[in-house]
Amino acid sequence: MELSVNLVLVIANVALSLAVFSNQDLFGKLLFNPYITLRQNEWYRTVTHAFIHADYIHLFFNMYVLYQFGGLIETIFTDPRVFSKIFPAVEFWGVSRGYLYFVILYFGGMLTATLPAFRKHKDNPAYNSVGASGAVSAVVLAIIIALPTMELYLFFIPIGIPAFIIGIAYLVYEYFMSKRGRTGIAHDAHLWGGLFGLVFMLVIEPRFGLYFLEQVGAFFAGLLS
Repeated sequence: MELSVNLVLVIANVALSLAVFSNQDLFGKLLFNPYITLRQNEWYRTVTHAFIHADYIHLFFNMYVLYQFGGLIETIFTDPRVFSKIFPAVEFWGVSRGYLYFVILYFGGMLTATLPAFRKHKDNPAYNSVGASGAVSAVVLAIIIALPTMELYLFFIPIGIPAFIIGIAYLVYEYFMSKRGRTGIAHDAHLWGGLFGLVFMLVIEPRFGLYFLEQVGAFFAGLLS
């Protein structure tokens, strides 16, 4: 059986979340509170908070998306057969580097997503945050850059929607919701995590950007033909 870092991350999220559901003391020690993190130097919270969730629904949605999209981007990073279909003339960067890229994508999105909270809530002891949404957003945007015209199906919508349309709508929605605020959801964390995933893909292989534009252009050309 081949290694799957994504599966390990899913299992870790589920295990730790289930543990804190029945242990509020542990929940309080692992959640992200910028005020406590800065003043007590508990920087581990920037990581641990992303492995615990508020409830079963929160956990299910994050892990469902991570399992589906994380597995796909991990395959693109680590399987030369898949990678060569996207870039036939580009040398594959290797399996070990592919796993490293996946880990950087996940944890980079996670840590980047904490930056808005540090800026806004460093003096607010009442602010807490949990969940893998920032890391998951990074993974989702990475897939959208890699496979922009892949059809995605949203809940209650019976037709496939091209990934790039969902990606644009997602970023716009999270931007305006973060400006609006007072929703109880860290929309700015979703936005920053997603932007990290987008930028990361362009940094490790700039041709992802050209490929994205080519595929989107071909999609619209097909609509007009």
